[in-house]
Amino acid sequence: MPKRILTGVVTRDKAAKTRRVEVPRLVRHATYGKILHRRTVCYAHDEESVSKNGDTVEIEESPPLSKLKRWVLKRVVSKAKLTGPEIAEVEVASERPTKE
Repeated sequence: MPKRILTGVVTRDKAAKTRRVEVPRLVRHATYGKILHRRTVCYAHDEESVSKNGDTVEIEESPPLSKLKRWVLKRVVSKAKLTGPEIAEVEVASERPTKE
């Protein structure tokens, strides 16, 4: 049986070599039939620590690596755009006058 590959968004990158990835899915409510947004949380091993918060990544199923880790980072599909304090730092740096 082939290994499953999922695409999700990195939501936590604080731990060394471990990423928390949320995989969104749609589920139909059993009684009312309304489409509901749900998410699956997976902990993935990132050996080189190439992914950061907000990145879209592909993860591949693997044998258990620890208590929670059952996935390995396969590749970074797209990098996250700058958010929060990083934007302010870039804007402040660009407004500073250059020394001539």
